[in-house]
Amino acid sequence: MMKDVCEKLISRGITISACESCTGGLFASKLTDMPGISAVFDRSLVTYSYRAKMEELGVSEETLNVYTAESYEVAEEMVLGLKEKTGSDVCVAVTGLAGPGGGSDEKPVGTIYIACTYDDKVDVKKLQTGSSDRECNRDYAVNEMFKLINRMIG
Repeated sequence: MMKDVCEKLISRGITISACESCTGGLFASKLTDMPGISAVFDRSLVTYSYRAKMEELGVSEETLNVYTAESYEVAEEMVLGLKEKTGSDVCVAVTGLAGPGGGSDEKPVGTIYIACTYDDKVDVKKLQTGSSDRECNRDYAVNEMFKLINRMIG
């Protein structure tokens, strides 16, 4: 999937930027495995803290306090802030609970939100991996990011 998405981005000249929380740069690492991606890849920000989300992406402190960083609302604000900051054709954001700790009954470990914007459309997807394995959750999130981008760009 990653290779197909990268080839589409490159062949169509579709620029891309990312902001990552729970994946900590893993998406950007996978993206840069693809030769030629520098033609379209603008940047990836690792915005792990509340402060980083607010300063780099304009996420509202109120949104963070009301919904927590691991929420639909924060993922959406992250991706829209990234779009405003970069102007990239495709922007993708991820936030969630990679584990193994930090979950609750309301938001168990493995709860991840991915947001993507393209062509003035925004899509936010909630994932529930059911796993407390950090590596598994992060890898799953990255794969789902590529799937969502693929669906958005057609």
